[in-house]
Amino acid sequence: MTTDTHVRDMAVADCEAVAAARITGWRTAYRGLMPQRYLDALSMEADAERRRAYLADADRSVLDVVAERAGEVIGWGCCGPYREDGGGRTADGEVYALYVHPDHWSTGAGRLILAELTARAAADGYPRLLLWVLKGNDRARRFYERAGFAPDGAEEDFVADGVAVPEVRYALRLASPVR
Repeated sequence: MTTDTHVRDMAVADCEAVAAARITGWRTAYRGLMPQRYLDALSMEADAERRRAYLADADRSVLDVVAERAGEVIGWGCCGPYREDGGGRTADGEVYALYVHPDHWSTGAGRLILAELTARAAADGYPRLLLWVLKGNDRARRFYERAGFAPDGAEEDFVADGVAVPEVRYALRLASPVR
């Protein structure tokens, strides 16, 4: 693991780098798992613009962080309250996204982002942290399992370009913060 990486809160100036990490990550990790036409249509510019608009009008219950190395943003993650189908909420937290630019995979950046999200979710009092991962994304599933997450039996489909792509939900019980 590279030790010159640190995690900090995301800023508007990070939107282009976050979009690059997310879109390049999708195109690399999801090749063969999602329709290629869907992956090819992803736009870094549109993604960055969505992030800028989101940060300008952000729900403060959602945490966005970036991993930075030598002044370069190489990864991004976000978490907040768990989103139930139909817009309901539970007491649990959810990792909505965690992406590291493929050029920086296996450097420890993802572990640092996940550790920060997990620690802050525990500090916010969430009893569990949940996340969804593509069923066929073996690399990501191993990553989350090494971090202590385990499938909890829930599955649903993500629809990409009209194709159902199965997802599996993972859960991690969080320790109650000492107050």
